[in-house]
Amino acid sequence: MPRENISIIGFPMDLGSGRRGVDMGPSALRIANIEKRLRSLGYKVEDLGDIKIKIMERQKVGDPKLRYLNEVLKTSFTLAKTVEKVLDKGNFPLCIGGDHSMAIGTIAGIAAHCRKNKKSLGVIWIDAHADMNTHETTPSGNIHGMPLAASMGLGHPSLVSFYGFKPKVKPEHCALIGIRSVDNEERKNIRKLNPTVFTMSDIDKLGIHRVISRVLKQFRQQVDHIHISFDVDSVDPSVAPGVGTPVKGGLNYREAHLLMETIAECGCMSSLEIAEVNPILDNHNTSAVFAAELIASSMGQRIL
Repeated sequence: MPRENISIIGFPMDLGSGRRGVDMGPSALRIANIEKRLRSLGYKVEDLGDIKIKIMERQKVGDPKLRYLNEVLKTSFTLAKTVEKVLDKGNFPLCIGGDHSMAIGTIAGIAAHCRKNKKSLGVIWIDAHADMNTHETTPSGNIHGMPLAASMGLGHPSLVSFYGFKPKVKPEHCALIGIRSVDNEERKNIRKLNPTVFTMSDIDKLGIHRVISRVLKQFRQQVDHIHISFDVDSVDPSVAPGVGTPVKGGLNYREAHLLMETIAECGCMSSLEIAEVNPILDNHNTSAVFAAELIASSMGQRIL
């Protein structure tokens, strides 16, 4: 199970996304009582508040293929430092976003901690999208579509070498689960790096329990630190409508919970981030409440 002490880190970032509102995700998750849920499971919880991010209206877009790059890098550095310090302290970092560009900072901080302690890092990326575009392949210029590629060493030098080293994680130590929307040029990047990929089609055929169990078994043999990066758009929009880039045909309610419950049973999760909750697009905070429930499932909450 995760460490006894959990540190919540809010990252109200929307500069990496093409739609407004996701910056309010951390507040929505707090309203959904994530701290209370975790305390009820026996954890000691500290909320470190939010990383400060300048609003979009005070920013220059800059390179249209790397929109708002400077502020993304600046704030991601602060996030990485915070995550690294939390891990060095012996606590479990729970990062709440915010668009998925947050993973640039989260994974960098975790990787830095692992490097210092001679540990290997594995990343389980649960998402409707691969987020493996680069500045050369992106159709939108939105950086939230690039963090996994950059973390594996592919992309613009400022993203790839962010935080002073590269890659943050080896492709063979990455697994993508729930993928169902991939850009044409992005497919080439996936084939080039060749991480483990389970699309929604694979999940339909094999079942989510077999998929996540297979990944966890592989990672427990190969890595020391397992990071879970969960984008709420991995779930079907009928369950979680409050996301910026919804894609039909995602995980259903029980599949998502079973996935997180299986991770908890493994007892091998060392860090967690939840991305892309967008209250503006939500229905009575349904998606944030669901995400909070998933966090609880990943931390050991059970039906009985």
